[in-house]
Amino acid sequence: MTDDGLDEGGPNEGGPNEGGLDEGALRDGIVRTMRAMAERGLNRGTSGNVSARLGEGLLVTPSGVPADALTPETIVQLDAAGAAAAGSLKPSSEWRMHAGLYARRPDVNAVVHCHSRHATILACAGRPIPPLHYMVGVSGRSSVAVAPYATFGTEALAQGVAATLDGGWACLMANHGQIAVGPSLERALAVAEEIEEQAAVYWGALAIGGPRLLDDAQMAEVAGMFRSYGQGR
Repeated sequence: MTDDGLDEGGPNEGGPNEGGLDEGALRDGIVRTMRAMAERGLNRGTSGNVSARLGEGLLVTPSGVPADALTPETIVQLDAAGAAAAGSLKPSSEWRMHAGLYARRPDVNAVVHCHSRHATILACAGRPIPPLHYMVGVSGRSSVAVAPYATFGTEALAQGVAATLDGGWACLMANHGQIAVGPSLERALAVAEEIEEQAAVYWGALAIGGPRLLDDAQMAEVAGMFRSYGQGR
């Protein structure tokens, strides 16, 4: 864990389920994650969505249900083709984005998408987050890129986000919000929180003349430190 409170352990290999958890634990975890996002100001109302890998498919939040109304039973199971289990609620409109990331990224077991304020401000301005602070490296890159705009819920958005992440852990989504991925729900949420913090720092720095940026060598050193930081969990 860094001095900013974020565990910097490297990614797991990924697997059939997030962290080897059973379906019930994953459903509980998705509900907790959505409620945590609402409590911490990362989401409001019915915006945002969360998923976890489950075998060859996934579990994802339902469409249009606010965090405080979610229960483990409302979480929607989708198979590898995107078909919902019988009797399920309608899945999040962004399910293609989640499914596409699991298909492309075996190291990803959880996806968190939110409309956090400062990240969304930058996304609407088309501004990537540059290396103004070493914790920008939590994204897996020296800066946080902006995925091109596409209508929510479309395959075009799913493809654009996957291409922009390009092996990293987070990106902004133009005129939309941010997305974070990780080997676990806890890790993906922690990345999303840190991206929002760095977006706020950048927004504030712009208001007083702009930040002094770290260079490529400094960010490469940070990346190396992150790989060996903490207790190796």
